Amino acid sequence: MADPILSIIGNATIMTFTHAITRRPGKDMASGITTSMLGPADYVKALDQFDAYVDALNGCGLSVTVLDPLEGYPDCHFVEDAAVVTPDIAVITNPGAASRKGEVPSIAAALQHFRKTVWVQPPGTLDGGDVLMVGRHFFIGLSDRTNQQGARQLGEAVTGFGCTWTPVPVAAGLHFKSSVNAVSEDTLLLTREFADHPALAGFHRIVISPQEAYAGNTLLVNGRLIMPAGFPKTRQQLQALDRPIVELDVSEFRKMDGGLTCLSLRF
Repeated sequence: MADPILSIIGNATIMTFTHAITRRPGKDMASGITTSMLGPADYVKALDQFDAYVDALNGCGLSVTVLDPLEGYPDCHFVEDAAVVTPDIAVITNPGAASRKGEVPSIAAALQHFRKTVWVQPPGTLDGGDVLMVGRHFFIGLSDRTNQQGARQLGEAVTGFGCTWTPVPVAAGLHFKSSVNAVSEDTLLLTREFADHPALAGFHRIVISPQEAYAGNTLLVNGRLIMPAGFPKTRQQLQALDRPIVELDVSEFRKMDGGLTCLSLRF
């Protein structure tokens, strides 16, 4: 029997997106969870960066829903962690950080107009930032935010629709997608920590230099690559893919351990 992971290589198709859900940052965003040593986030500057992000998604042909901030939830603009949206269902997560669990109901309400929803149940925890979907295969990072039970619940939910999944331990970075993202149907952009990981062996791999590790959180949307600004070596590597590249300044979200994928749910 063919390896279910390797069988997707060469014939995998990246999901075409028509919609996105985002949430405007709240004035308390600088009070969110972070391990960064880059200083406090500037709220006014973050709003400008958020608006540019929404414009970029619109430029990729998406209809973007912008939700209002949630008072008392300073990380609420990182909407990707609250759900995993597949072509078939939306899996509503149980975030690994206790302070973020209250963000989930409003995201579930926004998604119920588009997908049937299923919920990850305790003691399972799952952050959407740990989930990378390539074709019909899901790589699920096991991190401080996503545990074995949460990964298994997501895996079982998508298996019912003919998908496969692989758990991948995350030893570096907040989430799996902090370090690994798909930039084409068969190519991953990743940091050196994951360069030789056996679960990713079937893919072409673009390995980022340690000095530009933050650029690993690059977003592929309908054939365009949206990458964080200020990483010229990584941009040069990505240019070999012959795809349009959009650079966005996300400095204020980086201060809060977030990036481009975190700021939207795309489906």
